[in-house]
Amino acid sequence: MRRKHAILTVLTTGALAAAAVLTVTPSANAATTLGSAASAKGKYFGTAAAAYKFSDSVYTGILDREFTMVTPENEMKWDATEPSQNSFSYSSADTIVNRAKANGQRVRGHALAWHSQQPGWVSSLSGTALRNAMINHITNVATHYKGQLYAWDVVNEAFSDNGDGSRRSSNLQNTGNDWIEVAFKTARAADSTAKLCYNDYNTDGVNAKSTAVYNMVKDFLARGVPIDCVGFQSHINSASPLPSDYQANLQRFADLGVEVQITELDIAGSGSAQATTYANVVKACLAVTKCAGITVWGIRDSDSWRSGDTPLLFDNSGNPKAAYNSVISAFGATTSSPSASVSPSVSVSPSTSTSPGTGGACTATFSNNAWTGGFVTTVTVKAGSSVLNGWRVGITLPSGAAITNSWSTTASGSSGAVTFSNVNYNGSVAAGASTSFGFQGTGSAPSGTASCSA
Repeated sequence: MRRKHAILTVLTTGALAAAAVLTVTPSANAATTLGSAASAKGKYFGTAAAAYKFSDSVYTGILDREFTMVTPENEMKWDATEPSQNSFSYSSADTIVNRAKANGQRVRGHALAWHSQQPGWVSSLSGTALRNAMINHITNVATHYKGQLYAWDVVNEAFSDNGDGSRRSSNLQNTGNDWIEVAFKTARAADSTAKLCYNDYNTDGVNAKSTAVYNMVKDFLARGVPIDCVGFQSHINSASPLPSDYQANLQRFADLGVEVQITELDIAGSGSAQATTYANVVKACLAVTKCAGITVWGIRDSDSWRSGDTPLLFDNSGNPKAAYNSVISAFGATTSSPSASVSPSVSVSPSTSTSPGTGGACTATFSNNAWTGGFVTTVTVKAGSSVLNGWRVGITLPSGAAITNSWSTTASGSSGAVTFSNVNYNGSVAAGASTSFGFQGTGSAPSGTASCSA
């Protein structure tokens, strides 16, 4: 998906103790959480978690209390786990796994093979050399976590969005059409216990893309290629509501014999409309026996890769939203109405900065999550008093910095002064509303201000 926050070093337990205190105030009639409500129906309820946010006790309080499954947001991806060829780094991912295990939570691994967020050294490889590097990467990472994970997203987002069900053009695809099954066979050889999943977005309803995935899974099962589950990211937009055939689509995959999982759920909007859509997702999963559970992609709205859409179950302060209550109710439970109060001593990572800029009918702000040698920048574009029909954001990168990939935007270049333009699905922004995009790079993160013009 088009998210991605960077991996930072987490603070020690002592620092956690010094951070803000989470105060939970349950109502008198219940003590239900998302995880317990789902567990009562034989499902899990999980979230994506970022190790660098473990210094925020409101964040960790909700993480520990509400969820029974945890997915590392970025810490298990190729660029994080193998930054230099055949040199592996697991510290940030281990932090998440160990915390989850200590709290009795299970873990989904994400993701072993993906066209995005690859380390820089991969770009110099192709053909057999790239194929062998992929096999070596999967073998090492899956072996490191052997026996510790519930499931792996073995391959992520390998199909295109062009409407004909074709594969995405990528360096991995260019190694041969069998690369996906090779990835699954390699993962199974490394870990015989974790469920092996294919994961993608825009596959929520019956369409050309989901049907192509369906046909691949059916073929794999017929030929004995190991695949246990299919992940449906379910990034739902207010302009593209939950497909009417969402449940039927989940069911047709389940009928093949694989487990289905909702893996990155977030729903743009607010109030009753958002709450109703969340409830409908839960009801669809409950209606499909082989739907194992639901993972939301982030905890608070401010933690989301699309924070301007306020797409999650908790607001920026950690208070549950109407959508939270609707999820609990959809599972047939009553809400505990937890509230989060934050003391002024909450610590925020010093390497996260926000810089505003203005220009014409829109404003742009950006925040950086940086680590030694790299960064991820998330940019929010907000419309002024009139509708935006297309936008451009200008950001100047420091000397030596270079963009390696971006999402939800088209960039004019990769270094120096870069102009980011909207893509077809986020160019129209209602008056006062926001949209977001992001990019990843090497070197130092940008600073200063961003310009925005319509």
